[in-house]
Amino acid sequence: MKIGIIGAGFIGGTLARRWVKLGHEVVIANSRGPDTLRELAAESGATAVTVAEAARSGEIVVVTIPQRAVPDLPKNLFTGIPANVVVIDTGNYYPIRDGSIPAIEKGQLESAWVSEQLGRPVVKAFNNIYFKHLLEKGTPKGTPGRIALPVAGDPPDARAKVLRLIDELGFDPIDVGGIEESWRQQPGTPCYGKDFDARQLKEALAAADRSRIPEYRNAANDAAKAAAEAQK
Repeated sequence: MKIGIIGAGFIGGTLARRWVKLGHEVVIANSRGPDTLRELAAESGATAVTVAEAARSGEIVVVTIPQRAVPDLPKNLFTGIPANVVVIDTGNYYPIRDGSIPAIEKGQLESAWVSEQLGRPVVKAFNNIYFKHLLEKGTPKGTPGRIALPVAGDPPDARAKVLRLIDELGFDPIDVGGIEESWRQQPGTPCYGKDFDARQLKEALAAADRSRIPEYRNAANDAAKAAAEAQK
């Protein structure tokens, strides 16, 4: 499969490494240009390209950049790209990093906002797992305690493709439903950052309370702030 990745941070770089090893043809881009990705490309086996090329090079396109950077992507990035190209959003909204995004603060779901900025439906995935665990903790199907990952997005056939990719990476894919259910895996929710198996993940998704989204966000933001302070 041909996969384009926009964003070469921890998640983008990890997915590039994993997918190349699985035999996929991967291109990767960042905002600074292909020349800045030579080392990652040589180490991972992915091909460094421009953002525009990454958006047009795959059957799957992963957008894995800070939420604040999404509006800075070219406005026509996905213009003319076939509807069957699946766009994955791995992002999370952290006001401490992204600043305030009024629409999200007023209740718009994070990935619904991303979809609106991109002008394309998106599938939310890979946003609730630590990158090192994504790199190292995949296991064969049927392994007891296999980590499960949630997937939410539209349309259903796009979601199904992402579910298959997650299984291939060594994790149990859990179908959360359409993008309107993606809030269940946003920062601070019961499943966020947890290495749950399928049963535990389903229970955590069910336990999430939409009325508590501001509370979840504040808790996650405070944790991120504390972690940043600890690193100083």
